[in-house]
Amino acid sequence: MIIKPKSRGFICTTAHPVGCAKQVERQINYVKAQPAISGPKNVLVIGASTGYGLASRIVAAFGSNANTIGVYFDKAAEGTRTASAGWYNSAAFEQAASEAGLKSYSIVGDAFSDEIKEKTINLIQSQLGKIDLVVYSVASPRRTHPKTGETFSSVIKPLGETYSNKTVNFHSGEVSIATIEPATEDELRQTIAVMGGEDWQMWIEQLQAANVLTEDATTVAYSYLGPEITHAVYLDGTIGAAKKDLEETANRLHEQLSSTGGRAYVSVNKALVTQSSSAIPVVPLYISALYKVMKEQQIHEGCIEQMYRLFADRLYNEAGTAVDERRLIRVDDWEMKANIQAEVAEIWEQLTTENVYDLSDLKGYHREFFQLFGFETDGVDYEAEVDPFVDIINLR
Repeated sequence: MIIKPKSRGFICTTAHPVGCAKQVERQINYVKAQPAISGPKNVLVIGASTGYGLASRIVAAFGSNANTIGVYFDKAAEGTRTASAGWYNSAAFEQAASEAGLKSYSIVGDAFSDEIKEKTINLIQSQLGKIDLVVYSVASPRRTHPKTGETFSSVIKPLGETYSNKTVNFHSGEVSIATIEPATEDELRQTIAVMGGEDWQMWIEQLQAANVLTEDATTVAYSYLGPEITHAVYLDGTIGAAKKDLEETANRLHEQLSSTGGRAYVSVNKALVTQSSSAIPVVPLYISALYKVMKEQQIHEGCIEQMYRLFADRLYNEAGTAVDERRLIRVDDWEMKANIQAEVAEIWEQLTTENVYDLSDLKGYHREFFQLFGFETDGVDYEAEVDPFVDIINLR
């Protein structure tokens, strides 16, 4: 079939297998061109099929020659429906890892469930023995608690007061004012349950109980803080509260793991085009302005560049892992440079529908959004017939 992009808001409902494979190949080639990392050897990535999770798996495998297990929730093609982008990404990764002689396995299912945790532990025991790095990169709008059965849904809302600020429809370029009502106490509770640290802690504790972590195992989860422009809807909102819970979890896990030489961190990463960030009002417009400034300053990074820097310069460097006063790893440091933020803030004040393409990199945002799904990728003939049914080798 000939596959074209079909989008609904911040969701693209189709994905292109060849385009996704090209994107994975580009990331692999980037890592191969960098100095090798003296890092982990057996890695578990929870949330491994897109964004920072996929990039982490690629860096571990092709930067550190690590064996990997990826856990993710993606769907194969069915009928006239294409597979999800994460499915195609993972198929391309598994093929490349196999050709490189690396052990690599995929587990598809609900990472929040006890069933998937148990399945993952059994696979580690039978194929890898022990894990020395656990990356937690789950991005989901809902979570069913494995013990109580309650299903939680997250919301992206401010706390306390109604919030209004500029936002953009990145398909049409229309700049408007988004107004968001504050979250209720129950919405806040549910958002923390979905996006906080409880599931991460469950994973680590079950891996520890099964004795499949090395004594010096490291675990890292991902977060974002951002500038003042986004604070009301992010840092000071429901998501920010969940991320604070994630930080508290990291400190508890660090205390648990450090007795045997292990470590637990939250890495604060740069704002990037992801399906998750596209859903947050204000953020796409901020990212578009940020991209323009950082590209002009020649310090722009995507997922793969960020994760390579996290592994090579922070987690696995001879000088030790540098953290801030809250024990956070900051690979958003280039984004948060004072001169970068000052220029972004100046642009922000001027942005309108009429000048958004001139003052920001909205075209780049739009292109990267569709590249998440394998479209608008150089070297792909989108008029050619392709088979949407792609198998993932080493799928368990």
